[in-house]
Amino acid sequence: MSSFALSRRHMLAGLGAVGFVPSALAHTVSSSEAIFELHITRRSAQFGAVTGPIYCINGSFPGPTLRWKEGQEVTIHVVNHLDEPTSLHWHGIRLPADQDGVPGLSFAGIPAGGRFTYHFPVQQSGTYWYHSHSGGQEPNGLSGALIIEPAGEDPLPPSERDYVIFLSDWSDVPPADIISNLKMQSDYYTFRQRSVQSLPHESRVEGGLGHAFGDRLRWSQMRMAATDISDVSGVVYQYLLNGKRHQERWEGLFHPGERVKLRVINGSAMTLFDVRVSGLEMVVVEADGNPIEPVTVDEFRIGNGETYTVLVRPKEDKAYTVFAQSEDRTGFAAGTLAPRPSLQGPIPAMDPRPVRGMADMGMGSMGAMPAKGKMAGMMMGMDGMERPSSTLPAGEAEEIDDPGLPPLNVENQNIAQHPLDRTMSPGDGLEKTGRRVLSYSQLRARRPSPDPRPPSRELILHLTGNMERYIWGFNGRKFSESGPIRLRRNERVRFTIINDTMMEHPLHLHGLWGELENGQGEYRPFKHTIITQPGSITRSLITADAPGRWAYHCHLMYHMDTGMFRIVEVV
Repeated sequence: MSSFALSRRHMLAGLGAVGFVPSALAHTVSSSEAIFELHITRRSAQFGAVTGPIYCINGSFPGPTLRWKEGQEVTIHVVNHLDEPTSLHWHGIRLPADQDGVPGLSFAGIPAGGRFTYHFPVQQSGTYWYHSHSGGQEPNGLSGALIIEPAGEDPLPPSERDYVIFLSDWSDVPPADIISNLKMQSDYYTFRQRSVQSLPHESRVEGGLGHAFGDRLRWSQMRMAATDISDVSGVVYQYLLNGKRHQERWEGLFHPGERVKLRVINGSAMTLFDVRVSGLEMVVVEADGNPIEPVTVDEFRIGNGETYTVLVRPKEDKAYTVFAQSEDRTGFAAGTLAPRPSLQGPIPAMDPRPVRGMADMGMGSMGAMPAKGKMAGMMMGMDGMERPSSTLPAGEAEEIDDPGLPPLNVENQNIAQHPLDRTMSPGDGLEKTGRRVLSYSQLRARRPSPDPRPPSRELILHLTGNMERYIWGFNGRKFSESGPIRLRRNERVRFTIINDTMMEHPLHLHGLWGELENGQGEYRPFKHTIITQPGSITRSLITADAPGRWAYHCHLMYHMDTGMFRIVEVV
């Protein structure tokens, strides 16, 4: 009997068990080969008073932590027990394009009741994750952590404890209904608007009543809310840490003085989290699976799809709280590090909600109100005044080396007049907390780039959208109107991203890695997911060394689903 059949029989016995959280069953053929089997199911779960569907892998929510080793050949048999198609994408993993797991792009998907076998060599080490790329399955929990052991000496500092912190958001409202509500009313889930009561505080912060009134007028003219931080908020979301609400608390043990490694993964659908361990400093040693020079901080922002590994060293015989507040401050997830079970650390107060400013409008640090004509131009498309965007024949490549300014139309309501490099900023709401907060400019690779060539060309991409109609895209076009971006095999290119919108977009490029240009010279950090801040310009270098068709998209799921998705084709 094959190892595949044997493992399947044992695994089916555990399917559907509530609270069943195994490490993924693996049959190791040899030190150079490992076989896994994953079974995908769906069941109902209750979080507090709310009940709704979740997707499980081997009965686990989130899915089991997969552990591979660099240099191995891995085989993953995926069995779909659902009545709908599914898929698994290996986020941040370098592999052949037909193993990447994006239905309709790199493979056909896994049909209802069907199975698919992934097989590829493991060429890297570090902290990653995996998730479905089908429909609304990822927002409802079809995801899990992926830890890859290095083939040789571990580039990360040693630790006595090693924990995964998997952050997610979950709602009992179906994803299709959430999108429908956002299209009907873009601030459907944003209840914390500015009020008369908040005006005195804004006057003090913004330098007087006149400035505060002027700022409100600018946002009103653009039909935007300065408090529209997250499209979907804690009004409808449960924020989870390793599948638990903060009332239930995930627990990790330690002894005072031990070094504890926390592998933090943002597997949420729509939430950026700000993470800290109350009372402890963190040493960031890895970003998106790649070792970096250690950076000591009190807090960091983690975008959807990003991973960070940090070291903490509890000094006292007490419980410490792992605290992850949503960027819009409408909720949080929390866990506990404690020397003994059942101890719980105190929950800190959430910070004040962020308020968007002029830099987020793409107007740099200017405080003056735009000229009347310019403001009218920025509002085109919201008033029904539109210039139709060009539609390309299916499959035709788009020439985007320098597309100029995107059109202002029903798909694009703003153009950043003065975008800033914001890699030195930790992000809106984090600049005046009194805590040391990580910024992208502090990320420095442990080794210089393996490709010293300068880029042969620059590709300029604008991130665009219309909040009122809830349409997102690149260069004023949604995915259905865009052809592939074609790169030549092994060419060196610079991707310049201008965020014309007033929201963060964590951009994820499948198959290829970006070297973020953050002021660290040849020690640019490698990242597979990069937060582009509102009104910003972000640059990264890419070596097109992996042939095939790769997805490039915003990892805010409902931005991707409504148009902020492109195909990068390496030929």
